[in-house]
Amino acid sequence: MNTKILSFLVFLLFFSSQLLAQEKFELLDVFDLEYVSDPQISPDGEHIVYVRNFKDIMTDGNRSNLWMIRFDGADNQPLTSGNDNNGSPRWSPDGKQLAYISSKDGSAQIYLRWLATGAETKLTNLTHSPGNIQWSPDGNWISMTMTVPAKSTPLVELPTKPEGAKWIDPPKYIDQLKYRSDGAGYLKKEFTHLFLLSKDGGHPRQLTTGDFNHNGDYCWTPDNKAILFSANRHDNWIYEPANSEIYRIDIGSGHLTALTSRKGPDNNPVISADGKWIAFTGYEDQYQGYQNPELNIMDANGKEVRRLAADLDRNINDLQWSGDKILFQYDDEGHSKIEVVDLNGKRQTVAKELGGLSLGRPYGGGSYSAARNGHIAFTITNPGHPADLATANINGTSGKQLTQLNDDLFKFKKLGEVEEFWYTSSFDQRKIQGWICKPPNFDPNKKYPLILEIHGGPFANYGWRFSAEVQLYAAAGYVVLYTNPRGSSSYGSEFGNLIHHNYPGQDYDDLISGVDAVISKGYIQEDHLYVTGGSGGGVLTAWIIGKTNRFRAAVVAKPVINWYSFVLNADNPAFFYRYWFPGYPWENVEHYHARSPISLVGNVNTPTLLLTGEEDYRTPISETEQYYAALQLRKVESAMVRIQGSGHGIANRPSNLINKVAYILGWFERYK
Repeated sequence: MNTKILSFLVFLLFFSSQLLAQEKFELLDVFDLEYVSDPQISPDGEHIVYVRNFKDIMTDGNRSNLWMIRFDGADNQPLTSGNDNNGSPRWSPDGKQLAYISSKDGSAQIYLRWLATGAETKLTNLTHSPGNIQWSPDGNWISMTMTVPAKSTPLVELPTKPEGAKWIDPPKYIDQLKYRSDGAGYLKKEFTHLFLLSKDGGHPRQLTTGDFNHNGDYCWTPDNKAILFSANRHDNWIYEPANSEIYRIDIGSGHLTALTSRKGPDNNPVISADGKWIAFTGYEDQYQGYQNPELNIMDANGKEVRRLAADLDRNINDLQWSGDKILFQYDDEGHSKIEVVDLNGKRQTVAKELGGLSLGRPYGGGSYSAARNGHIAFTITNPGHPADLATANINGTSGKQLTQLNDDLFKFKKLGEVEEFWYTSSFDQRKIQGWICKPPNFDPNKKYPLILEIHGGPFANYGWRFSAEVQLYAAAGYVVLYTNPRGSSSYGSEFGNLIHHNYPGQDYDDLISGVDAVISKGYIQEDHLYVTGGSGGGVLTAWIIGKTNRFRAAVVAKPVINWYSFVLNADNPAFFYRYWFPGYPWENVEHYHARSPISLVGNVNTPTLLLTGEEDYRTPISETEQYYAALQLRKVESAMVRIQGSGHGIANRPSNLINKVAYILGWFERYK
């Protein structure tokens, strides 16, 4: 054969093999994922500023820039650039300026940009990070939240070390119930307050006072004279963490008025343009693990309270006014939606497929904003892509997707197809919703190993949304099953509270019934089943392998193993013991133990990998260590992976998301 032809054929074979190799979604591709968040539509509804999120492979960081686009999809262009973090864009009332928060000078500060010229100025030089910025209706002020150190007297006066001496850091003195928080670490004695900043810059003026946190939602009144906010300012707020109220604070005098008084959370106050009505969410607290916030409306003085959308048994949140109607979002059977309701209670769906902000797993969420003319901007997702930008209208006309941020990646990567299905639980014949992700180039005549992937929460939901983790499992050749067993949100209060003081319980039957339903489709290797899940999913994974040996291997990620120790070690003990259990652990020892996976460890024979962030304060790594020690004592094949630099949100750093998936797949491959 001619040498040139042979060389050409070899080149073609090599090039083809490279193309085939590029078809799979791979671990390193996580660094190429982008998504839209916090879309803010201009007051006239003609332009949208959104946050474009990306990853910096050299610093293992999440970065973000601001982009602007017309409502019709034209003129998509960057407003900021570079490997900084720019976010929280907020339009001035006249639409001529944009306030935003940026770390480009080394710390989070507020900047002001003139959109016509591109000129901008730095408004602040703060020592604490600002948050939740909003414009006053007259455009003269920018409000924000910021932490303020609490006044305290030290217990002891320690001697001063000599100049140049190298002493160990002084002890941490702790006298608070909640002294650490996942993602924040050990907490300083400080409280979040509302501040006012002139649009011309200068020193912010503190508006709220007291040893209370004012980090809830808030809004300005149309006359610029007051701010409405939600906060828990009760004397026992430490022990009743969910009992917030709606307050009105006068800008001039600082006079504070409570507008609600019921026991339970009242949140998300938003006021109508005419100042007559305040919409908010809340409920009478029953100390249940799952309670759906209701949509309420009251007059400006806190009177004439009534409920809207009373027929909607879902978790209503993120209220916004558009004219004389109220927009809100909620999750419904694994799908996130935006609806509008008028003051007579008439509802209409205006947008679907909201979400895409959780890259790792397909959780609910998403964000949107509305203009005066009824135009809406929102984040849209499906199993084929993370959040992009889309538009809709309050009259319910069909939306339009404006961006395709990941087309440059997914044009060359074949993702697994996702199928939504319903099946019946063996326990009580309830219908359970699930999703099946199949490997790329799936052949129904072949047999595939199966991964059961379980969501956390437990009061959360998976759905019709993108998941990098699921896609990576599918790319490795697994069929992936993920479901919403009882206790999941988006199916109503009764379904959610089936696990009240009963978790884990029959959710086990729901999950195993899902596995059997997929096996019945004929393309699963029945002797090659694997199970994993994180947080609440880690609880259920450990519970499952304590009740059955049908899985070849398991990965228990960031679990609770012993509810007694969890309640007293996690970052919110006042909440967990009261809402998830019938009382204190020492008064309900048998109940706590019966629901703890450690109670079943004597049954476990499944090879088990444990995986948790070393800085996890939500499900502390001591839970993982207990289970690992028990498995080792029983001589069960087991290993422990400690994710460095990670709290509960392992996927918060790109490399840690990669680490998590790599170790899960590596463990399963060992037992294939």
